[in-house]
Amino acid sequence: MSQNESLVYERACGWTDWTEQDVERTTKQKAGILWAYARPHKAVLVVALVLGAVATAAELATPLVTKAVLDGLETSASLRTPITILGVLLVAGSAMGLIQGIMLGTLAERIILAARTGLVRHLLHARVPEVTARQPGELVTRVTSDTLLIREATTSSVVNFVNGVIGLIGAVALMAYLDVVLLGVTLVVLVLAGISVVALMPRLSKAQQEAQEHVGALGGRLEGVVRALRTVKSARAESRETARVSEHAEASARSGIRAVKLENVSWTITGVAVNLAVMLLLGVGAWRVSTDAITVSTLVAFLLYVFQLMMPVMLLTMSLTSLQSGLAAAARIAEVEEMELEADDGVPGPGSRSDHGDAAGVDVEPPVLRLHDVTYRYAGADAAAAPALDGVSLDVPRRGHTAIVGPSGAGKTTIMSLLLRFLSPDGGRVELDGHPYAHWSTDEIRARIAYVEQDTPIVPGTLRENLAYARPDATDAEIQAAVDALRLTERVAVLPDGLDTEVNASQLSGGERQRVAVARALVARPEILLLDEATAQLDGLTEAALAAAIRDVAGTGAVVTIAHRISTIIDADQIVLVERGRVRAVGRHTELLEVDELYRELVAALRLDTNVAAPTS
Repeated sequence: MSQNESLVYERACGWTDWTEQDVERTTKQKAGILWAYARPHKAVLVVALVLGAVATAAELATPLVTKAVLDGLETSASLRTPITILGVLLVAGSAMGLIQGIMLGTLAERIILAARTGLVRHLLHARVPEVTARQPGELVTRVTSDTLLIREATTSSVVNFVNGVIGLIGAVALMAYLDVVLLGVTLVVLVLAGISVVALMPRLSKAQQEAQEHVGALGGRLEGVVRALRTVKSARAESRETARVSEHAEASARSGIRAVKLENVSWTITGVAVNLAVMLLLGVGAWRVSTDAITVSTLVAFLLYVFQLMMPVMLLTMSLTSLQSGLAAAARIAEVEEMELEADDGVPGPGSRSDHGDAAGVDVEPPVLRLHDVTYRYAGADAAAAPALDGVSLDVPRRGHTAIVGPSGAGKTTIMSLLLRFLSPDGGRVELDGHPYAHWSTDEIRARIAYVEQDTPIVPGTLRENLAYARPDATDAEIQAAVDALRLTERVAVLPDGLDTEVNASQLSGGERQRVAVARALVARPEILLLDEATAQLDGLTEAALAAAIRDVAGTGAVVTIAHRISTIIDADQIVLVERGRVRAVGRHTELLEVDELYRELVAALRLDTNVAAPTS
């Protein structure tokens, strides 16, 4: 997050107070974001502005034609021409306004489409730590509600502002043509009102920014609560969570009410100013008519221009308030757009396996994956604390089963994240086929890996789509084979539409979601299979089926598993024991039982080996 964005976020959360200097520092950045969305459609905007100018010109000409009508009444002249002109102006102005409205509405929808698709694309291509550091619901509000404000700020606000300026300048020029004295009275009132309205804008921007931030926080909290609804209900925490979510809603409402008050104050100042100008003009104008300085028709035309001023002045006020909302949304969208994207600077793949050999020319098949003296520390971690990984070196053979075990927090999942390139090491290197990851693109790396994450999420869609998610071209036979291997056949049979049933996380048990996730990996026919706690919620029979599937994959490729249930990796070809970010020992199950006390403690604590007594002091 940039310095400006951090400042915006801290002010919105109430950690410190906003100042006018803070608002000024962020305005330029936010305006740049708004223009970035409008720039591709500048040709349409120009046409809309021209149409608006023509419609405004038609409105501006109406009082002058009205004056001609009144003058014609005094001289009994024919009114056919001025009345015809009035009709033409009415039709032309209305037609131009209609076309402009349709153009702006269409343009607004295109801008919101571009904003939403761009944000979604950026979110899904951002680095995993960048996205997971924020609440999903809070990010959703930026894609949904904040983009609506961007739409208004980049279309209606711009056109309304320009139309308002044209209308204001044109009216003032024609009023000066009619009578300079009356114009002076009008300008004094409007300038004083304008200064008052502009002075309210920083406070309005602050209120709208805070309201949007609280809406985002509300969405993030609510999304998390709904995700953990069973836990919330079992803990009888409905009232507490309602109160916590309501706090964000109330805070947003308070900021929104403050913004509404400021908006209405600005509009009221504008309306009062126009009405006050009319009152003064009636007095001054009547006096000037009595002295024959101006005619009655001139006073009527002048008053019509004053009434016409109401529209451009209100347009300017509305565009400024709408623009403040758009600028506030731009600051929140900027946080998403400045998330660091995944690095994908690898060169094309360095070659097939047969290209690898030792210095003497004898083919030596390198490990498919290797960590060499890898160090990693999470962002924001205490500098005095030990890193998550500290000099880890690990070889994963091209075929066989490698299990990674150790106490919680030992660094097991961090190793998985490095292998998947979700993270990049601070020191050392990760290799694929004997070449550093820097020589591979991210797509090349992940194309060879199937991953079953610990939370085993269900992707929105049908069960078939979930199973074929990593390989959309999988055949029905391949999908069915994975279903049978993970003992999902009976569950699929009772679904309304079988594999084509729309599923979500609430429809499937934790064990079923884990089986779907593993089946998804098997359908992908991976060269490398990574399993992170894939057996945590499986029954004995299903765990045995999974073990058989692991052996099958390990016969032709590499399997890397993380599990606290050591029974699932007891037959692994190699077991890597990690502790406090370091590799403590590597070996098979029987070897580690003999030489490592920590491994014996892990096995004994889980009572998975009756031949192992509790460790002695």
